[in-house]
Amino acid sequence: MKPRFLVHALIATALIHVGSHATAETAVRKPVKAEAVKPAAKTAKPVAKTAKTAKTSPAKPAAPKNKVAAKPAPKKVVARPAPVQTPADDGGALELDARGNPLLRSAAFYVANQATGEVLLERNGSAVVPIASITKLMTAMVVLEAGLSLSEELVINTEDIDQLKGTGSRLSLGTRLTREEMLRLALMSSENRAASALGRHYPGGLRAFVDAMNVKARLLGMSDTRFHDSSGLNPANVSSPRDLARLVTASAGYPLIREFSTTHERHVEINGRLLRFGNTNALVRSPDWEISVSKTGYISEAGRCLVMQAWMHQQPVVIVLMDSAGRYTRTADAQRVRKWLDLQAAERVAAGPKARQG
Repeated sequence: MKPRFLVHALIATALIHVGSHATAETAVRKPVKAEAVKPAAKTAKPVAKTAKTAKTSPAKPAAPKNKVAAKPAPKKVVARPAPVQTPADDGGALELDARGNPLLRSAAFYVANQATGEVLLERNGSAVVPIASITKLMTAMVVLEAGLSLSEELVINTEDIDQLKGTGSRLSLGTRLTREEMLRLALMSSENRAASALGRHYPGGLRAFVDAMNVKARLLGMSDTRFHDSSGLNPANVSSPRDLARLVTASAGYPLIREFSTTHERHVEINGRLLRFGNTNALVRSPDWEISVSKTGYISEAGRCLVMQAWMHQQPVVIVLMDSAGRYTRTADAQRVRKWLDLQAAERVAAGPKARQG
């Protein structure tokens, strides 16, 4: 009995060994077999896996993803209200109204031939509105008419810091520049601290300077105009497009205002560092434009503004654009005015021979 029992035990052991070997071999081969048999399932898996990961992964949860996707629309609406950005910032594509006049996006404008006095385009020409840094043209005239030394050094101090709007400046406290350099930066780069320093260093101080600005406005017949500071940060500085056309015309009579307001850029040494200042009106760098006087302006109450005297078809044209919606709208509107005047000139040339024949 014992030998037979021993034989049975050996046979049973052998069978168990064979069975376990077969199971182990099957376990090793299964993944390979599954890959070969179900390729479609594997291709589909990453999609499900990605979704699963998005739900479970702390780094990229599903909720934030949806938030990011939903945010762009509200942001645009808040940052650029009704962004007249689509049509208005199109580089100045010309569209005409029923009367053949260009469709401008500025809230108020006034365009006139300075030589003849003819008003070419106008909307809300008598509206009294904040003028922002257009103010600096009057600041420059008062400084130049005072006959003060342009080589005298002026110093930026705490009184020149903008407490009203909180704007910054690269003219740090203690900056020393000549009156001429301050004037250049105020006109070209619309430097508010430079304009403030110019007013402060006037005989009698800033109050006397502002009084002189208002007297000069009366002398120019600018009855809609009031000044309260020399920089234009104060929204109480107001005027009308018609008055500003007078201001531009008067400014064109000062060689330094013509030069400084149309300078492309200037490198100035400030506290041992050479800083570049650029013109706030990109059109002065365009070969398509011949600009004699230029000034931009912006505060929230005024919107974006631009005034210029530009030569077109051998005629000086004064352009006043106020409260333009969108960052580039004032420039685009100026381009529209120029294209419209080009179109009119071409039509006159074409009509000339016919008129003579008739």
